[in-house]
Amino acid sequence: MSTLRDLAEEHTDLGPADIDHLTRLAGDWQLLSDLSFADLLLWVPVRAEPGRPRDFLCVAQVRPTTAPTAYQDDQVGKMVGGPEVAHLDIAYAQGRIWREGDPVWYGDTPARHEAIPVRLRGEDENIEVIAVIGRDTNLSTARTPSQLELNYLTTADDLAQMVNDGTFPPPRHAGEHTSAPRVGDGLIRLDAGGKVTYASPNAQSAYRRLGFNAHLVGEELSVLSSRLAADPLEGTDAAERILTSLRGEAPPRHEIEARGATVLMRALPLMPAGVPIGALVLVRDVTDVRRRDRALMTKDATIREIHHRVKNNLQTVAALLRLQARRVDAPEARMALEESVRRVASIALVHETLSMSSDEAVEFDGIVDRVATAATEVAATEITVKMRREGTFGVLPAEIATSLVMVLNELLINAVEHGFPAPAEDGEPSVVPPSPVGEVVVSAHRFRKQLHVTVADNGQGLPEGFAADAGGRLGLQIVRALATGELRGTIELRNRAGGGTEAVLVVPLGKR
Repeated sequence: MSTLRDLAEEHTDLGPADIDHLTRLAGDWQLLSDLSFADLLLWVPVRAEPGRPRDFLCVAQVRPTTAPTAYQDDQVGKMVGGPEVAHLDIAYAQGRIWREGDPVWYGDTPARHEAIPVRLRGEDENIEVIAVIGRDTNLSTARTPSQLELNYLTTADDLAQMVNDGTFPPPRHAGEHTSAPRVGDGLIRLDAGGKVTYASPNAQSAYRRLGFNAHLVGEELSVLSSRLAADPLEGTDAAERILTSLRGEAPPRHEIEARGATVLMRALPLMPAGVPIGALVLVRDVTDVRRRDRALMTKDATIREIHHRVKNNLQTVAALLRLQARRVDAPEARMALEESVRRVASIALVHETLSMSSDEAVEFDGIVDRVATAATEVAATEITVKMRREGTFGVLPAEIATSLVMVLNELLINAVEHGFPAPAEDGEPSVVPPSPVGEVVVSAHRFRKQLHVTVADNGQGLPEGFAADAGGRLGLQIVRALATGELRGTIELRNRAGGGTEAVLVVPLGKR
């Protein structure tokens, strides 16, 4: 299914600013749909030749959560014209809300049609109709409306007029990614002086959680919210945002905490025809959500502290091994201890990264770069060896990262030490490299839920008769065990066609 932007760009002459406005409208119009107890369909005029009748294309649709839908089938992508869209054409051409006409039938469902022009205020202050909202109400459950429903419908008409004026939806504030309160969460309507004229039962309950047990109607909401807030600064901020909405602006959402409860608040100005008549305040009790958030933050902090301590312990182990290596006279024993130091240090890198992360995953590229730098520094070779990384490992879960860093550490050390070995005892080079400068390239890419890693060098290549599965050094045994065991992947070592060696590792990234 194409998006609103795709459909508008393909079939209409709307500009980027027009499409951005319609996108914001579609992001906020659930409020209007719920208050109207009606489906909303966003219709845009289709690009056509001069003199031809105007057709309309539906680019977005929203169903009410407060009433049954008028449409069982999705209408997005539907193109209509002629008598079927006469009400849309009148609203678009005359720039007025259309409410005339008899009910229509969709199968067995009677519905009432309305059409609301969508205007956009341009930089030159010109206001043009760029689309039409079809407000279609399912009449099959029509009955005498309650006080709640009357207040909803009155507020919906005010917002519809603001859509026609080009003042709804309000500008979107940066950083607002959490879901906004909905009509069903709690609705409060204020008059021009900021006093409550109506509060839904859920809104009354939300303020009761904050410690206010009386009825909200007649209360000055800004003063009440300021008084209830546990933090005076937070209360002042909440009051100022309510007053801001009464002045015709839409402030960012805000949370009020009191008596262990947390209420999310969103204030919207009501100014049909440009006249401020009050504000609409939506409230949502998010106490349980914030309690879970705090529990998760505590858990995350504990996990990060554990990784920090593991990193410190591993560094202590590495320091002890390094100290022991200095006291050993046998060269082979010293070399084995130094290799163990490097292995422990590579694992410590993963835990160091995890100690600074908010989840059990790490950006692996930085770890690879540090391990590669360490490999060139500790390896003894007669020529300069440069390390280079191609592609990106991306974010990896901790259980993969810990084993993978061990494998890469061994492969990089082997590539440097055995691809470009140290001088022989007589001082002559043990091998003449094909290139005056050694190079080791680590490449990584993802394909079909697999991570493909290659460690390639331009050194002397594998010795004749080399068999990776037949015994070999401890480093290669570690590589094989981790690659096929912990990582559940495959590893292959082979000579490159142009000289040198490459190790190819494939690691599955699915559920483990």
